[in-house]
Amino acid sequence: MLDSSLKHTDSFQDRHIGPRPHDIEAMLHLLELDSLDDLVEKAVPLGIRMKQELGLGEGRSEHQVLAHLRKLATRNKVFRSYIGLGYHDCIVPPTIQRNILENPGWYTQYTPYQSEIAQGRLEALLNFQTMIAELTGLEVANASLLDEGTAAAEAMTLAHRVKGKSGASAIFVSELCHPQTIEVVKTRARPLGFEVIVGDHATFDFGTRVFAVLIQYPATDGTLHEYRAFAEKAHANDALVLAAADLMSLVALTPPGEFGADVCIGNTQRFGVPLGYGGPQAAYFATRDEYKRKMAGRIVGVAKDTRGKPAYRLALATREQHIRREKATSNICTAQVLLAIMASMYAVYHGPSGLKKIARRIHRATKVLQKGLETLGYSLGKAPFFDTVQVKGDADTLKAVVDAARAMHINLRTLDSNTLLVALDETVTASDLDDLFKAFASGNPVDFSAGDLADAVNDDIPEPFARKSPILTHPIFHRYHTETELMRYMHRLQAKDLSLTTSMIPLGSCTMKLNAAAELMAITWPEFAGIHPFAPADQAEGYRQLIEELEAMLADATGFEAVSFQPNSGAAGEYAGLLVIRAYHLDRGEPGRNVCLIPESAHGTNPASAALAGMEVDIVACDRHGNIDVKDLRDKAGKHRENLAALMVTYPSTHGVFEDVIQEVCHIIHENGGQVYLDGANMNAQVGICRLADLGADVCHLNLHKTFASPHGGGGPGVGPICVAPQLKPFLPGHPLVKCGGEKGIGAVASAPYGSPGILPIPYAYIAMMGGTGLKKASQVAILNANYMARRLESHYPVLYKGVGGFVAHEFILDTRSLKDTAGIKVDDIAKRLMDFGFHAPTVSFPVPGTLMIEPTESEPKDELDRLCDALITIRQEAAAIESGEADADNNPLKRAPHTVEDVSSDTWDRPYSREQAAFPAPWTRVHKYWPPVSRIDNTYGDRNFSGCCPM
Repeated sequence: MLDSSLKHTDSFQDRHIGPRPHDIEAMLHLLELDSLDDLVEKAVPLGIRMKQELGLGEGRSEHQVLAHLRKLATRNKVFRSYIGLGYHDCIVPPTIQRNILENPGWYTQYTPYQSEIAQGRLEALLNFQTMIAELTGLEVANASLLDEGTAAAEAMTLAHRVKGKSGASAIFVSELCHPQTIEVVKTRARPLGFEVIVGDHATFDFGTRVFAVLIQYPATDGTLHEYRAFAEKAHANDALVLAAADLMSLVALTPPGEFGADVCIGNTQRFGVPLGYGGPQAAYFATRDEYKRKMAGRIVGVAKDTRGKPAYRLALATREQHIRREKATSNICTAQVLLAIMASMYAVYHGPSGLKKIARRIHRATKVLQKGLETLGYSLGKAPFFDTVQVKGDADTLKAVVDAARAMHINLRTLDSNTLLVALDETVTASDLDDLFKAFASGNPVDFSAGDLADAVNDDIPEPFARKSPILTHPIFHRYHTETELMRYMHRLQAKDLSLTTSMIPLGSCTMKLNAAAELMAITWPEFAGIHPFAPADQAEGYRQLIEELEAMLADATGFEAVSFQPNSGAAGEYAGLLVIRAYHLDRGEPGRNVCLIPESAHGTNPASAALAGMEVDIVACDRHGNIDVKDLRDKAGKHRENLAALMVTYPSTHGVFEDVIQEVCHIIHENGGQVYLDGANMNAQVGICRLADLGADVCHLNLHKTFASPHGGGGPGVGPICVAPQLKPFLPGHPLVKCGGEKGIGAVASAPYGSPGILPIPYAYIAMMGGTGLKKASQVAILNANYMARRLESHYPVLYKGVGGFVAHEFILDTRSLKDTAGIKVDDIAKRLMDFGFHAPTVSFPVPGTLMIEPTESEPKDELDRLCDALITIRQEAAAIESGEADADNNPLKRAPHTVEDVSSDTWDRPYSREQAAFPAPWTRVHKYWPPVSRIDNTYGDRNFSGCCPM
């Protein structure tokens, strides 16, 4: 037994939780409470509270957890993986790793819905879109998707929206596509009733009417195919052409847009993003201009501010799930923004000349490999290639090669018993090639070297595959090729953005909590960052142990039986959970169960996910207090008794209260044959206090980038694992290349078997360092902070909904709607004015239009809570000045916000309020001032004059 005097003195729990003990005491006093336990007794219904403590043990110190992660890392073996399958090792420029990936000014940002304070990130994403559009030869690209497989599925649904009216309900998928992509497309097509035809594109005769064809370029076996004639044939048969293309190859190869592709998708991992055992990595999606309004995901567009200056904003389909609900084109909520920014900076750093050198070097090395293998007497594939060589031989010979390579810490891909594939990447050296030659000589020395062969080959691409069109023509890709220049450019963009390094980001439903440095340290260690997702299992034993331990942690926190990490966003978790429920009903012989009940207060992704899972949505009413209308629920559950599949419910409710009827709600669904899906977005109010399984739920997803401290990354990476009850465990998602999931598992919902495991060390470290008592206290303090702020603000703004005893949960809604009538002030005016105080706005107009939803999280100190309260109170006083006639109704600080340096330093000042009130509305703004880089953006102009590429 360790003597208490020898325990670590530095508690991570104390570092993570913002309010100090005396602050907690003061806040409790304001709320007329005695303790945190007293708060829980008052705010959380008795019937749902946990009867026992979490079984996670005591929190460990940062040093202890990092030491344990080091031990796990040593169990991983970082081999040179020439496997391909859409994943290649790459060189992450250190300046990008240090200044983007490891920089809280970039990884703690929120999704750029408030455009004026996200100009740096939006510019980087516009660079990304411009890069993708130029490399693919298409007119418009979005600002990234989750991975290549799900991007292919989004391309499929776009094609059906364009061509489905003709009655076609089938898609042809080339057998030369990556197997994981084929599987994800099948999974996504099944509930929508689409037929997936997999076959040889060269012999497909279009006898079956298809709305789209999907091809791989280069093919999964490395070969290059001339698709122009096939594309013409597809178009003649009224089908769109979807191309999954390797981005690095497009630097040297004819772009898909030039051979007839209507949509091009793929992965940007080769552009300076670590392998991470499969993720996170940003997918790309490009299409023709005529289809831009049908494209899923986020698009950055160019608009202008009130001074006429160019400004960037999310355009067209921004947050469409909240507007169109079950009619949304997709359920995408999280993209992979941080990784997309890394990829865009990789292109900015290298420029077109540098990228061409990299691509040509890869191709030249592949030709050297080809020459050497021919010298060794091997028969090689005859089709043209970019970076992959096919090696033919008898099974015994090739097995000996694989074994010899493995002994030299090299992974090759076995295509079949008589074919090996070797896929090279930018990291390959002459020494690596020499090792490959030795492996193909069964471990014996050879009498030549890569250096001997290099002069005998060239880097020419054969016709008709050689790219003739220029790449990356915009000046942004020609300016920053030294580290000094790029470092300053990245810092300038960072300075334009508001992140957690500036102030709290009080977004309801988004849980923007501290992302501690110790939690993030392990993700860039080579043993975690450098593993190929399809490396042999014995090379990833550290990952497997981490995943198993984290699964047990999350199972304990939720009370569920089993966990799948494959969904790589919260919305993907929603979708996977519903597919698991669907599979459960099908297995029980009840295919007719296809109705999903969803409260009207639900997140917009809920109905969108249900629709994509092939379910019909019926909306359940809420009462005047914002709670589920139990009578309406009971009536609709009874009405759909024979075909009820599920209820999707958020707890605490989307209105920020603990509804005391949640167990009754779950019982109603079960007695009518349905399953309960619980949206875990608000889990930050529950860990250690109540468990989702105990509420009566059957499946939930968890947002690791919310509750469990993974960074939001400006809108991704996200991880949305699902946790399930015993009856649903057999249906957890599987994968075609790696054994995982349940014995009756649904198909893959992501390209990699464990989704985005590269960031799993973050929630693992958070849970391990907090321990069971720390996690419980975090939930208690999250609830305390929200109630403290609500109490301070309720005399200035009505708090719209309250739960048991007049308390809220971990978030609350301020009703600002009356100000529109009394002062002409809209909720957007308040959001923009908060920028002058150095704050990001709370969630605007969700779940109730015209309101603000605030979630302070447990990691914000009391001083910061008070600063935001003071800012909101000052804003209310500014509105009161309008109401009284003291301030002009149109020309006032709220209507003219935000105020830029240019505004307040201009020679002319045409406003009846002072420059000081405009720019320095609170004392702390004189100590440190965040200046919005642009004034208010004209959103209407941006949509009417859409441009999704960098302005010249």
